[in-house]
Amino acid sequence: MVTHSAIGSEALDDPATDPALVARMLADIARSNSWLGGAAAARSGIARLLDPSDRGRTLTLFDIGTGSGDLPRNAVRWAARRGVTLLPLGLERITTAAQLAHQNGMPMVIGCASALPLRAKSVDIVLASQLVHHLDRDSTIACFRAWSMVARRGVVIADLHRRWFAAPGFRLAGTVLGMHRRTIEDGVTSLQRGYTVDELRELFVAAGIANVNVTARLGARIVASWRT
Repeated sequence: MVTHSAIGSEALDDPATDPALVARMLADIARSNSWLGGAAAARSGIARLLDPSDRGRTLTLFDIGTGSGDLPRNAVRWAARRGVTLLPLGLERITTAAQLAHQNGMPMVIGCASALPLRAKSVDIVLASQLVHHLDRDSTIACFRAWSMVARRGVVIADLHRRWFAAPGFRLAGTVLGMHRRTIEDGVTSLQRGYTVDELRELFVAAGIANVNVTARLGARIVASWRT
């Protein structure tokens, strides 16, 4: 069986990628998240885990594979308008990305998504956006279990929905938005690595995780969330 991660290769999969290219691509991805649904997808998953009683409370948000930290920063502003204070913490394995996120005001740790440097139930919400499609099947299952272990409230997966029109659509949108050629190429690869709703649900079954809410969204996005 060919795993999703075996489809093509992406610059951000390689820690040795030139730091200048990493910085440019992360800026492109942040713009894509704003315009093409990535930020909205992450917020929708977080919203599922918030309760009416959370107004006035402070919750921790641990963003795995945070990139430049644009998604947790967006989520912090969004939650504040709803009376909830989110305290973000990012994790990255690429040093350049971690440095950029830190410069943008994100507290950061460097580590591996499947071996988190956190104690059990030490954060409220775990977010993993556009990360799962980079992993093979066994790693994905291990990550789902590890993320459930550290989350007191729940976990949000915001990834890419594999649709026939998504790749050509992204090529056009990336060109219009002035993205780097490598960002566009890697974005197309990411979309080819994306998941269908049924494929993602099967991974949760394999990981032994029940009661997962999995939905497709506009912009070739797919969001899953579960309470721990």
